[in-house]
Amino acid sequence: ADEIVLSNMTVALDRIFKDVKDPFVFLPYHKAMREPFDYYMFGQNYIRPLIDFRSSYVGNISLFCEMEERLRQGHNVVLISNHQTEADPAIIALLLEATNPHIAENMTYVAGDRVITDPLCKPFSMGRNLVCVYSKRHMNDDPELAEMKKKENTRSLKEMARLLRGGSQIIWIAPSGGRDRPDCVTKEWFPEPFDASSVDNMRRLSEYAGVPGHIYPLAILCHDIMPPPSQVEKDIGERRVISFHGTGLSVAPEISFVEIVAACGDPEEAKVAYTQALYDSVMQQYSVLNSAIHGKQGLEASIPTVSLSQPWN
Repeated sequence: ADEIVLSNMTVALDRIFKDVKDPFVFLPYHKAMREPFDYYMFGQNYIRPLIDFRSSYVGNISLFCEMEERLRQGHNVVLISNHQTEADPAIIALLLEATNPHIAENMTYVAGDRVITDPLCKPFSMGRNLVCVYSKRHMNDDPELAEMKKKENTRSLKEMARLLRGGSQIIWIAPSGGRDRPDCVTKEWFPEPFDASSVDNMRRLSEYAGVPGHIYPLAILCHDIMPPPSQVEKDIGERRVISFHGTGLSVAPEISFVEIVAACGDPEEAKVAYTQALYDSVMQQYSVLNSAIHGKQGLEASIPTVSLSQPWN
């Protein structure tokens, strides 16, 4: 453990120092940097020792295989997910690398501005495919910058539309606008509610891309590894506390907007109902992962709609 910590922290501090001396500037769409230095593998190798794979689980692994097939056919896949830690992209990739390396390495994450400006985050962000946006939570932190942030978000939406028109894209987005936080009374962790306009924007971008698109609800449980501060902070430079723990990832079958509209009739009602259907699925999957990991039920926590496995075994 001492050797791993020394090795990983040496590389991390070396990369952070390099960026402080010569800051890297992210474009609205950032392609993972794999050479001459492989920032993707740097992130994987840093987070890997924090995951207790003995008590980690993936729900419905067959659906990830279904996604890979759709990507091969030129379709787009959108994952509507909760968000728990700065390490989410690495944890998703690590839990899928044994069975679905294409998804692990090619996913594009819709990322808030903090992970592309915080000196500690930047080297990890440089190893991921990102569409960079300003989160609603921080849009008005500095009122003088609000207009600039809105313009940058418009540029990012155009980049997203361009990517989707090309097909074979897998996009991860957390429409809550930030990381989950524990309930201040019970201290229980649950996915934050989804913003209906964010979900609808993503749905319309997918729909108007001119290639088939599929929207799946995804749940991730990994807050123990690198929990966020208990409150949303304005300032860059939060304290990081990391630990070794089990993690979980689960996906459920895609949810069709057309079917929701047919049931609702009213398009505005349908937007809210569609967002709620995605959120309810994420909540159900999260509950299963929570029973498996924190409830120590393991694979026995599976239910008919969420089949848990450990595909790295």
